[in-house]
Amino acid sequence: MTIDLARVRADTPGCREVVHLNNAGAALPPAPVVEAVVRHLRLEAANGGYEAAEREAERIGRVYAAAAELLGAAPDEIAFVENATRAWDMAFYSLPLQAGDRILTSVAEYASNYVAFLQVAERTGAVVDVVPNDESGALSVAALAERLDARVKLVAVTHVPTNGGLVNPAAEIGRLTRAAGVPFLLDACQSAGQMPLDVQAIGCDMLSLTGRKYVRGPRGTGLLYCRREMLERLEPPFVDLHAAPWTARDRYELRPDARRFENWEANIAGKVGLGVAIDYALELGLDAIWERVRTLGDGLRERLAAVPGVECRDRGRERCGIVSFTVAGEPPRDVRRRLVERGIQVWFSDAAATRLDMEERGLPAVVRASVHYYNDHDDLDRLCEAL
Repeated sequence: MTIDLARVRADTPGCREVVHLNNAGAALPPAPVVEAVVRHLRLEAANGGYEAAEREAERIGRVYAAAAELLGAAPDEIAFVENATRAWDMAFYSLPLQAGDRILTSVAEYASNYVAFLQVAERTGAVVDVVPNDESGALSVAALAERLDARVKLVAVTHVPTNGGLVNPAAEIGRLTRAAGVPFLLDACQSAGQMPLDVQAIGCDMLSLTGRKYVRGPRGTGLLYCRREMLERLEPPFVDLHAAPWTARDRYELRPDARRFENWEANIAGKVGLGVAIDYALELGLDAIWERVRTLGDGLRERLAAVPGVECRDRGRERCGIVSFTVAGEPPRDVRRRLVERGIQVWFSDAAATRLDMEERGLPAVVRASVHYYNDHDDLDRLCEAL
């Protein structure tokens, strides 16, 4: 299966307005997603929010089945939440960590995750242990194997870091954690939607993702996958009447499924839109999406290598559609600003987002160009010509 470029660009009106290479920030949603969100908002405006939700229950509930198909999971293992950070937090803060417990993570871990480690370590006396990289710049599976002992209560890894094209070896990590009986939390914020993800093959117990990036859904949407067997071990850090029905004056009961991590109130139009976005990706095929994204990413790296003063900063044996680079003598923020003035949308990533990795490499910041399947080779050429 190949991507019908003419069709997906026609479905993406923004392609006619800008060169959008900031898909790792927020992708351009396809027209069916926009239409689904606007349609539901209009229905709410005409009928009321509660009434619209009653009428559209089947459409709203589609997100669980669609996400399950996307991830190789079951619908009752999926929770819809506000964003990927909330999804990740609900899983992490549900773990009953104690003094001396060890959390293993990666050098390229995202800031929001790492500050949560630090907070819980300060509260409980748990210890954060960073697994070093291998020679390619990815998490060293051999070093992880050496560190897995009885004190390790969580392995938490970012699949694709925010600051470059590296893809960490999630399935190899999962094989080790399953064998050791250690929970594995995978941050798939940047990988979901650009590559196939099968939680059974990966072996993760929990996985978080966002709607707005490569899935091409609305902002303010996210999902948490939690393996059914893991649910029994986790109590959410806070609950409401949706997550835990009040069954008697002095008693509540947690829902038996992953929706124990949800709130009753939610962005319903966004929920509808996210389901449509996932279905759009499933129709195209994640294998086809991944093939095109990798081809575009590699093509951009080749083009950048020919631009004087530009240095690509990506690491890892396997690389994805996020391409990081620096321009000699030019701060990344300024590069981004000047490109936007030319109708080319990229982003920048500074040390505060992935401090351990960036400081280890002596990089204060990088420019981040992130391609998606609706980009074409003219987009890449325009970027390099502007540089």
